[in-house]
Amino acid sequence: MKVIMYGVSDDERHHVQAWQDQHQDEIKLVTEPLTKETVALAAGFDGVSTKQVESLDEEVYQQLSAFGIKHLALRIVGYNIVNFDKAHAHGITTVSNVPAYSPRAIAENGLAVALNLLRKISVLQDRERRGDFTLPESLMSEEIYTKTVGVIGVGNIGSASAQLYSALGARVLGYDPIYRANYEPYLTYTDLETVLKEADIITIHTPLDDSTREMLGAKEFALMKPGTIFINQARGGLVDTEAMIAALESGHLGGVGLDVLSSESEFFWKVIEDPAQLPADYQRLAKMPNAIVTPHSAYYTQTAVRNMVMQSLEDIRRFLNGQKPLYVVDL
Repeated sequence: MKVIMYGVSDDERHHVQAWQDQHQDEIKLVTEPLTKETVALAAGFDGVSTKQVESLDEEVYQQLSAFGIKHLALRIVGYNIVNFDKAHAHGITTVSNVPAYSPRAIAENGLAVALNLLRKISVLQDRERRGDFTLPESLMSEEIYTKTVGVIGVGNIGSASAQLYSALGARVLGYDPIYRANYEPYLTYTDLETVLKEADIITIHTPLDDSTREMLGAKEFALMKPGTIFINQARGGLVDTEAMIAALESGHLGGVGLDVLSSESEFFWKVIEDPAQLPADYQRLAKMPNAIVTPHSAYYTQTAVRNMVMQSLEDIRRFLNGQKPLYVVDL
């Protein structure tokens, strides 16, 4: 098969080479994302894979269809970069993603950030940089086994997170429209309002679509306990960013750990020479030591990168062989 891969990073190249050594496929690697400016490169290829935060323009679907490409393979979990109505209208029949490339990678990252905020490590470091090595009572922290953790979205990543928190002795509550009995050993299912009101740490892991966009706004943050730690490693659009920042600035939220932002396509995975050009939401967050922002890097482990490449190429292979891809996004 002939495949073009967009948004390729250097760390993916040796995994692609390993696939080629095994399958003798022709694979073209492109560092740029898939856009209306780069889609012409896909001419003559059988399959397309991409990893990016930029949304796809309608011209991309038109061109891919004209090239005879009917399947788009995403090397990411989230699929909000795809407009499915437009994709289907232009003959893109199948979109696949990589929902289980390494749920543990993201769960471990979320736990690390939550523990940092719980134990006020970043706040302590900020004080130390200013020459203050004292320990006022306000910096006394608590231990994770005394806490209730709320998981919003109990899928692959949410359940992995629940398992880690549960192993450390925390009480874990979970909210998800789909009940999965096999996760009961790690959490107790309940409704969203109960999660918001009772959890000391809230971590969200839901897909972003029209039904979940800004599902957490001013009303939901107001329901949270004073001092709640909020972790978002899913999608920035799940949250009303202004309401979240206001709750943090007022002291109602005890801290936030964000691997995603609504504005991330403007600066994540890029070098910004002038800090004044950074989005306003990030600039406000960067001033607060109890806000930890990372550039959509929670997934970034050797295991995850390998599996993202291999699973994406395997689904392209299956589609071209007349088989159903393993990880179809069914919308």
